[in-house]
Amino acid sequence: MNDTLLSVDRWRAIAAATGPADRAAAEAGVRLAYRLAGLAEPSEIRWADSPRAAVALVKELTDKGRSVRDEVRTRPWAEERRRVHDELGPAGWAAHWSATGARLWETTRALTERIRAGILTGHGADTPGPDEARLLLLDAVLGQHDAAWLAAFDGRGDRLAGVAEVAAHAGWWWPYERVAVVCERPVELHRDEAGRLDRGDGPALAFADGFALYAWRGMPVPSDFPEQLAGLTPERIRTEENAELRRVMLEFYGYDRFLAESGARPVNRDETGVLWRIELPDDEDVAMVEVVNSTPEPDGTYRTYWLRVPPDTRTARAGVAWTFDVPVEQYRPLVET
Repeated sequence: MNDTLLSVDRWRAIAAATGPADRAAAEAGVRLAYRLAGLAEPSEIRWADSPRAAVALVKELTDKGRSVRDEVRTRPWAEERRRVHDELGPAGWAAHWSATGARLWETTRALTERIRAGILTGHGADTPGPDEARLLLLDAVLGQHDAAWLAAFDGRGDRLAGVAEVAAHAGWWWPYERVAVVCERPVELHRDEAGRLDRGDGPALAFADGFALYAWRGMPVPSDFPEQLAGLTPERIRTEENAELRRVMLEFYGYDRFLAESGARPVNRDETGVLWRIELPDDEDVAMVEVVNSTPEPDGTYRTYWLRVPPDTRTARAGVAWTFDVPVEQYRPLVET
């Protein structure tokens, strides 16, 4: 495995790391970041159990001084990007980014946005309101969730060495003239195969102080949603007013099971399969094609598949053709598999 892949794998692991921070190593990284920026080290480093707790703590600090995020993170990052771009050229930089940071960008960006949204929508008596919290979040350095950019710059200069050291050992942090506030990492992180937050029996992302995010296949859901999933019925799914939550419920419950238990009737049957349609209130219909694999399993049985197709599909053949991205009049399979 080459050095680039090793670097990407290392930063992917850092971005997904959970458990207690290495506080000594992170604090050493904070001090190094200040020195590399030409600043005096902070006189105090405070810790918070989550980004939400950090925002509340920063709000209460009266002698922290101005934010030095620009000096510590923004300017060094811009200079490193410019230097690497000049060194590699436009095409070389594009290839380098594609091989490094781009591999981590979508998952880290999505996770960062979800945390920010959780802070802004979940404030309470001990945290700032959304407008003030939004301003305080502008001062944050993303720690482990800066992994995409740090993977791209890894081994190409030391201007960001302090920022990288904090990221390797802790979560988000807030640098000010006299005080730095650093977050612990999450205690739990659950994702699906696509890297999206995903859990059906608890929080998908959780911090030690109780700040948590709930999600199913990347979609935000209420904190009591896992309990609702445990007792789902076709009637409960039909009466859910939130269309997005209803789709999540359907996916969790299983389209085939919902069809079987809700008394649904097929709307078309041909040699390719059976087209079923589920009518849902205030939402588009769910259309599914039931197909049977013509090749038997090792035990002699024939496996049934359910294909989600566009809601305006009128025939099973049209639905199967759509899954192959060919016009229905051109779909002439010799063997169904």
